[in-house]
Amino acid sequence: MKIVFMGNPQFAVPSLRKLAECNHDIISIVTNPPKPAGRGKKLIQSPIAVCAKELNLPIIEADELESEKILRTLHELNADVFVVVAYRILPNKVIEIPLKGAINLHGSLLPKYRGAAPIQWALINGETETGLTTFIIQSKVDRGDILLQKTITIDPDDNHGSLAEKMSHSGAKLLVDTLDQFESENIDPYNQDDSYASLAPKITPSLMSINWENSANEIHNLIRGLAPFPGAKTLLDSKSIKILNSKFIEENSTQNSGEISNIAKEYFSVQTGKGQLIVLEVQLEGKRRMKAGDFLRGVKIDIGKNLN
Repeated sequence: MKIVFMGNPQFAVPSLRKLAECNHDIISIVTNPPKPAGRGKKLIQSPIAVCAKELNLPIIEADELESEKILRTLHELNADVFVVVAYRILPNKVIEIPLKGAINLHGSLLPKYRGAAPIQWALINGETETGLTTFIIQSKVDRGDILLQKTITIDPDDNHGSLAEKMSHSGAKLLVDTLDQFESENIDPYNQDDSYASLAPKITPSLMSINWENSANEIHNLIRGLAPFPGAKTLLDSKSIKILNSKFIEENSTQNSGEISNIAKEYFSVQTGKGQLIVLEVQLEGKRRMKAGDFLRGVKIDIGKNLN
C-alpha cells in the first residue's frame, strides 16, 4: 500500500523505521516544522523529521493541515492509507483524503484512556498493565473502530520514559501487523464499547504540583507518570524542585504532611497524607538532574523542613 506517515515525537520513530523495512511504500512524511528551543532558540526538527531524512523519505512540514496548499499536496499523493502515530487531531478534510482510510496507533487499550496522554495517566492512576490499539480514524477523537490490540505489562520501576520506549517498539510491530492484515482484508474492525471509556487529557502545569496531603503511593505514581519530563514538582525555600525518582513506605512519621521526615546518606523522606515518600532523584530549578545523595551533600536541609 502507498502510505503517508504522520508523526512528531520519539515515540513514533520505531514505527516509521519498522514500516520502512516492510513491503509497504512510504510516499511521504508529514510532521511539524522545526521549532526554536533552548537559550539560543536554535531551530530543532522533530524526531520524525530527523528519522525521515536518515531514511531519505520526502517530508511535508505542516503547521496548518487545512491550508489549501497542504490539502492539495495530500490529495496529489494519491495515498491508500494515512498512518498516524503521536501526531495531532486530523480534520475531516484530511481524514477523507486517503483511498482506504486513516489508521492511528494509540498508547492504550481503547476505549480506556482516550486523549493526549494515555501512557502518563496509566502510570498516574497506578495501573499494572496498559496496551496499544490500532484503529480507523473517525471525526470523534479516539473513537474509531478497533483493528488490533496488544496488552503491555507495567513494571513497578517503570516511569513514563521507560514505558513509552517499551511501548513504542511493541507498537511498531503491531502497526505493521495491522497494515498487512488491512491490505489483505484479513481483519474485522469492531466498535468500541463506550461504557468502558476513560479519558487521558493533556498534562497541565497544575497537575505537576505535588499535593502532600495525598498518599505516598499516589504521589509516587504521579512522579512516575511525569518522569523524566516534565517532572512532578514542589517547593524548597520558594524555589521549584522536581522529584524524578522515588519509592514509598506506608509507615507514618511524627511529621506533618509535606515535612521532611528522615535524612539518610543517599535519600530523604517526606511525610505525606498517608505514608512517607522516599526521594531518590531531584532537579533543582536551573540545575541538572541529580541523585538525592548528591543533592544532600550540596544543600543543607533538616528534618521538619516544609516542602509546601
